[in-house]
Formats: sequence, structure tokens, C-alpha cells
Amino acid sequence: MAEVPGFPFRSTIILGTAGVLVMTVPALLMTAGVLDTYTARILAIGGVNAIMAVSVNMIVGITGQLSLGQAGFLAIGAYACIFFKLDLGLPLPLAAACATALTGFAGFLIGFPVLKLSGDYLAIVTLGFGEIIRVVFNNLKNLTGGPNGRQFTTIMALDRRLDYVVVTGVLVIVLALLQNFLRSSYGRAVMACREDEIAAGSSGIDTFRYKMAGFVIAALIAGMGGSLFAMVNGFVRPDIAQFLRSIDFLIYVVLGGMGSMTGSILAAYVLTYLQEALRFLQDYRLLIYPMILILVMLFRPRGLLGTRELSVVGLWNAVSARRRKHAGA
Repeated sequence: MAEVPGFPFRSTIILGTAGVLVMTVPALLMTAGVLDTYTARILAIGGVNAIMAVSVNMIVGITGQLSLGQAGFLAIGAYACIFFKLDLGLPLPLAAACATALTGFAGFLIGFPVLKLSGDYLAIVTLGFGEIIRVVFNNLKNLTGGPNGRQFTTIMALDRRLDYVVVTGVLVIVLALLQNFLRSSYGRAVMACREDEIAAGSSGIDTFRYKMAGFVIAALIAGMGGSLFAMVNGFVRPDIAQFLRSIDFLIYVVLGGMGSMTGSILAAYVLTYLQEALRFLQDYRLLIYPMILILVMLFRPRGLLGTRELSVVGLWNAVSARRRKHAGA
């Protein structure tokens, strides 16, 4: 096969193979009984949390804007998916796609006024947005079931292997698309706004436009995370839009490293599993999060990975180079 100039066949094959293995190997272990359904559920929930961590990192770590309302977008995506599936009768994948698009549109409507603010003011406004969404959903009883929530039983809520494969597949696709975006000229412009908004504007970059692009992309990812949340849990309540859930997502980003997507994903999985593993401590396990954050802030102020990314291709190249070195010796 002839190489297409500029197209990295080798890297694409390595990444594609790694993605397939990440999706299929645990699913095969579940089929063989090595991983039980409880572990499968934790992995699926960890995947949803990882998607939300990527969403928060897009707006906080990449765009450089402090947003505390991503749980509101999670709720919009979850309830929109339920509405499109149960009330309109759309197929589940199409319902999830429509819910994602609707959440992105909501992100555009909300971002247009709030992104004129910055810093603490932006954080307060987005926090208020999340609380407004929670109150509205609490009172839309015909659509959301009110405080009691709404049931959403799908095949994914019954088959934990399918849960894991779908959630992990979406996470891999989101990560690949986002990494390509960040390496493009548009992604560079977004990060330039993060580093120095005045300098970026002086260079001819429309800072508001690119900040809006980052905000809408983060909302789209959160909408997809909300759709998957509804599918995995099979039950949604308005409380998912509460402020503390947004803080949980922000903790994943701070621990993994602002600007590091793979770091946020790793932190989301670790903290999700840790919370379940320490369940025997009852409410005392909630002290683990602040203790971890204190230690990270003391010894790794920029997070576990900072702005670096874990690279499968880089690891493969390092192993290959080491093997060639030993073979030559």
C-alpha cells in the first residue's frame, strides 16, 4: 500500500489496535467470568466519568475558562436522550446523537452571554446555570419525573459487557477526535487564547469565537456523557445537575493535570474505583478526595501529568528503539 503524504498510517494502525484491545479484552474477560458484573459496572461508570472529565478539561484546561456548570450539561444530555427515545420513539443511537446536538446548542446559547465574563465571575455564572437546570428539571414533572426521576431501561442497562464496550468506544473516539482538533490550527488558536488572551487578540485571533468553540465542544462532549449516563444507570434524577457533581468532575481534571486529557481520564478511573473500593468506610470515604487533593497540590501542583499526554505511539516507538538497540549490541 502506497503511503499518502502527510497521513500517518503507522500511528493510525497502532492507535486503532490499542483502541480495539482496550474495548475487547475486558469484554472477553467478562464473558469468561474473570471480571464480574460489579466490576464491569464500575468500569462503565468510570468511562462516563472520564468522558465528563475530558469535557471539563476542554473548557478549563484547554480553553482556560473556569466553568462549574458541566453537570448541568450532563443533565440536559441525559434527559434529552430519554425524551428522544421514550417520548419520540427514536432509535437509541439516534436519540443519543440528537441529545448531544441539543446539548451543544444549549452550550452555544449559554456560552454567548457568559463568555463575555472571565475568572471568578464566569465560575459563579456557570454555577448558577447548573442550579437553574436542576430546579427546572425538578419542576418539569411530566418530562423528568420531578424529584423522583425517570426510569430509562435499555439493553445497555441489562448487559454490562455492552455497557463497557459502548462507553469505552465512545471515549476512545472522543479522545482521538479531540487530540486531532488540538493539533489543528483551530486547536492552537484556542490554546493561544488560554495562554495570553491579549497577545492572541493582537495576533489577529478572534478570542471570543475560539473561546466559544471550546465551550460548545465541551458541551457536546458533556451531552454525550449525559446520554451514556442515562443508558448505563437506567434511571435519572435532576440531582445529577447539582453543584457537587461538577466539583467531582473538576477534581478529576485537577488531579490528572489541567490540559492533559489522558491524565484526566486516568484520574477519573482511579477515583471512581477508589470510591467503590473504600465503600466499607461508609461516609468517611468522602474524606479521601480532599486528602488526595491536598497531597497533589503539595507535591504535584500541576497534577499527575501536568500538560503531558500518555502516548501509545510514543511508548511503542520507545520499546521498538530499545529492542533495536539491544539487537545491534
